[in-house]
Order: sequence, then structure tokens, then C-alpha cells
Amino acid sequence: MQYVPFGKLGFEVSRLGFGAMRIPMIEENGERHPDVQRGVELIRHAIDQGVNYVDTAYVYSGKQNEDMVGEALKGGYREKVKIATKLACPYIESRADMDKMLDEQLKKLGTDHIDFYLLHALNK
Repeated sequence: MQYVPFGKLGFEVSRLGFGAMRIPMIEENGERHPDVQRGVELIRHAIDQGVNYVDTAYVYSGKQNEDMVGEALKGGYREKVKIATKLACPYIESRADMDKMLDEQLKKLGTDHIDFYLLHALNK
């Protein structure tokens, strides 16, 4: 894997990151949801090959993507990567909504911090 400096942040990021938006989906009982087992396998394989940047978002995969990413990052994988996720701006009406969403995302991801917190669909 090739790495490059990530701006002036003091660490090197893999040239190839893992965007979790396109995790395989499965249908059960008429509902679509992420194939968690396959998603975990894919993310862990990427990390095992040197990927150290994983991107997800609150709205991906029917709002279930962060849960799947959190599952993949258990067992020591969290310490190997930087996580990027997004504040889903269309769901935000107040500062309290922002805090509530961040708390939910931290819980879903199974972490006490998010490395890069982006604004998703900023159009208000």
C-alpha cells in the first residue's frame, strides 16, 4: 500500500481508502439492508491490506451503514484506521439535534471519537 501525508495533520493516509457506501445489500422479508457479514469481511480485508481510512455516513444503506462499519472495526481494527462520517444536515433543526445525531453515530460506530466529521447534504 502506498501512503501520503494527509495535509499537515501529522499522519500518512493510504492512497486507497474504503468508501462503505456501496456495501452489498441483501433482501429479507421484503426489506433491503446491508449484508453485514460480507461488509465486515470487505472492510477488514481492506484494512489487512493497509487501508487506513474508512468513510461512512448516517444515511448510507438505509441508516444502517455505520452499525456495519462499527461491527467491522471491533477486535482491534478501530485502532488501525481513521474514520470519516457525516452529519446528515437534512435531519438537523437545532443544536440539540446535532448532539443527538453525533451521540447516535458514536454508539453505532463503537468508538469514542470520529476522526473526520463532514457535513452531508448541506443545502439549507
